[in-house]
Amino acid sequence: MSADYQPIENYGVIGDLNTVALVGLDGSIDFLCFPYFDSPSVFSKLLDKEKGGSFSICPRLECPKHKQLYLPDTNVLLTRFLSSEGVGEITDFMPVEELYKGHILVRRVTCVRGEIKFSMQCAPRFNYARSKHQIERQDNDVLFICDDSAHISLRMKSNIPLETEDGDNQQGIAWAEFTLKGGERADFILELAEENKPSKTNLQDFVDKNLYETLNYWKNWIAQSAYNGRWQDIVNRSALVLKLMTSYQHGSLVAAPTFSLPEWLGGGRNWDYRYTWIRDASFAIYSLISLGYTREASDFINWVEKKCQDIGNAGYLGLMYKIDGSVELEEETLDHLEGYRRSSPVRIGNGAYNQLQLDIYGELMDAVYLYNKYGEPISYDFWQALVHQINWLCENWNQPDEGIWEVRGGRKHFLYSRMMCWVAVDRAIRLGETRPFPYPDHWRKVRDEIYNSIWRDFWNDKRKCFVQYIGSDTVDAATLLMPLIRFISARDPKWLSTMDAIEKELVSDSLVYRYRPETAADDGLTGEEGTFSMCTFWYVECLSRAGELQKARLYFEKMLGYANHLGLYAEQLGYTGEHLGNFPQAFTHLGLISAALNLDKQFNDQRNKDIKQPEI
Repeated sequence: MSADYQPIENYGVIGDLNTVALVGLDGSIDFLCFPYFDSPSVFSKLLDKEKGGSFSICPRLECPKHKQLYLPDTNVLLTRFLSSEGVGEITDFMPVEELYKGHILVRRVTCVRGEIKFSMQCAPRFNYARSKHQIERQDNDVLFICDDSAHISLRMKSNIPLETEDGDNQQGIAWAEFTLKGGERADFILELAEENKPSKTNLQDFVDKNLYETLNYWKNWIAQSAYNGRWQDIVNRSALVLKLMTSYQHGSLVAAPTFSLPEWLGGGRNWDYRYTWIRDASFAIYSLISLGYTREASDFINWVEKKCQDIGNAGYLGLMYKIDGSVELEEETLDHLEGYRRSSPVRIGNGAYNQLQLDIYGELMDAVYLYNKYGEPISYDFWQALVHQINWLCENWNQPDEGIWEVRGGRKHFLYSRMMCWVAVDRAIRLGETRPFPYPDHWRKVRDEIYNSIWRDFWNDKRKCFVQYIGSDTVDAATLLMPLIRFISARDPKWLSTMDAIEKELVSDSLVYRYRPETAADDGLTGEEGTFSMCTFWYVECLSRAGELQKARLYFEKMLGYANHLGLYAEQLGYTGEHLGNFPQAFTHLGLISAALNLDKQFNDQRNKDIKQPEI
């Protein structure tokens, strides 16, 4: 039965800077939380093919070939069906919030040549498929009215006749069968049903106008990129993905737009990533700044300063928030959904929100430092809020915590957390001196104490490497950030021996596991997981900084081959290269951007060095 599920890598994504929809190669929208990233789902067939609901459009063709592509430099998705009977296309997009404040999904069906019969079925399942709904007709419009007044209702419009069925148990659908000849089109829109919203009297003109405006929006946005290096297409695609995962309204950025896609088929590592992690968003802001996108960095910094009200309360910086800055993230299980390929439980919310993860202070301060340097100077009030946080950290950096991987097996003194505590204090000092802002004298002493503790407590002389936590003898891929954050030289002998240990324990061909669950700190979970794609890009960057440029380039370009047909990545990769975990994953795409930029710089530096080599 699980064979009926489309693989995760078979999907493309579209979005409006409020939310993201997943569109399969078969023309079905199988996942959408609406109208915002962290809203309840209205389509979740990806998590339960029977109960989840979907919005499908498919041609009645015998054994058609499927092709899916983005129109160049945009997030407008084209799904094409080809057979001897004809060629059909679906153009999917969402007018972006900046241009059209309407919360609307647009699907245009075109017969390119021949004559093709299509079937359309829209079957929403509100509130994570927990709430029933009624269907009402208004002329040729169809209203899906959720029985629970706390949740949204939807309106569907089309320029072809729509049929409705009440369905079983008050779960009605809208459907249509229609035939198009070469050059003919049919348009469908699904929108948030709001009172007093003007009617779209000419649907074709409405779709034409918004299609062109949406295309131009994305083309103009990507044209602002400062990157023109060797891997421009894939870097641009990653940048477009990161932009899709930002909230135009708030400036926050979600880790991924999906929930409960498994890290291993049949395992229990299924999490909700539709929130803003301070860590993930800070890394993403670094990547966007590197490409010249300071506006997105400004929006995120403003979100931290104004939406996260606890930023001024020392020690209360949360590791994750909803996109509006609130913290109602209690974790619950949706037992009525079977999960992707029967990988249960299906979870919403995230119980890790109240964990202690000391590394977030470092990631945030690094992002603020870079924004202040390459964007705009931060405000005095924001600096005062940051001072409270750093003062607290100076007194608490030596605590055990749950770490970057959010283990649920007990707190440890993790190396990565200790490194990022050092980053937090170091960047705060640098920022204070750059502006200059006043800062307490003891910050320098604490920074050096943290630095010395890393060398003293985390170096395992027997293994000749830095280890995951105090007292352990295992390595962790998060340690790959050690030279990237400029804690240690990428050519330091102790770092090279650490990287050698990571290669032996965690690298499989060119792919990197974040840690080995059977030997690392107890993460409190059962089951396996795939290789962690972000860690692979960190490994590539470490190789390039260590001077192993050819090896780094080979592994980087091999990793590019694991992207799906659109250049998108999930969180992890399985044994056979299948995508696992939530999709698309911001961490993976920001890691790709950073690795590409660094490789370009290293190759360019090497070329310039060769050119300047004096003749003998």
